[in-house]
Amino acid sequence: MKNYLVPALFFIAMGLFSCATTSQGIQIPPSVSDAVLKNVPVSDAEVASGLKEALSIGISKGATTASQTDGYFKNSLIRIPFPPEVKKVESTLRTVGMGSLVDDFVLSLNRAAEDAAQSAKPIFLDAIKKLTIRDVWGILTGGKDAATQYLKRTTSEELTAAFTPRIQTSLEKVNATKYYTDIITAYNRIPTMQRVNPDLTGYATEKAIDGLFLLVAQEEANIRENPIARTTQLLKRVFAKQD
Repeated sequence: MKNYLVPALFFIAMGLFSCATTSQGIQIPPSVSDAVLKNVPVSDAEVASGLKEALSIGISKGATTASQTDGYFKNSLIRIPFPPEVKKVESTLRTVGMGSLVDDFVLSLNRAAEDAAQSAKPIFLDAIKKLTIRDVWGILTGGKDAATQYLKRTTSEELTAAFTPRIQTSLEKVNATKYYTDIITAYNRIPTMQRVNPDLTGYATEKAIDGLFLLVAQEEANIRENPIARTTQLLKRVFAKQD
């Protein structure tokens, strides 16, 4: 999932600094070149503080973006489709003129994910607070998605526990459960068709969380690969060490 979160992460939070100060108390004006920055020492405390704040702000922005109307539905990368394991249900219903019912269901499925997305924010923020110096340096010197993988390892179980009841409530709130029941009922009434009844809540929960991590991975890649995204001297100094 290239994103949510670790996303706007580094660079947004770093936008809080207009002039960085080193651990030795030296102020570095924004005009200083990257070449000079590369030789300015950066302490573990500076790196940890900057990274945590950047992650926190980015995560908040990512969760907010995902939770907005059409945050999932109109984003082709994270839009939740009709459950693939029952794709035959969708194609069959469209064939018999019930395509609008399927479309309403898919829309409501994404609305449920959008409705639940904000519940991810406090879980991510708690994981960021628990970052150790070792974790911080592991993220900075690790692979292009090291921060995303850290969040996956430390929050996936909690996110699933938090999202499941929220998604269930959201599905009912936006009538997805009703649409799904109508769809499955209509399909199961078609002669010769094998009866189906997959877990809608589990499917929606998994896809909603996958979408959030994709947003996180995208923003993480941006800050690592795009120097322009490093909006403060602190970020530039930290990542200059890795370039």
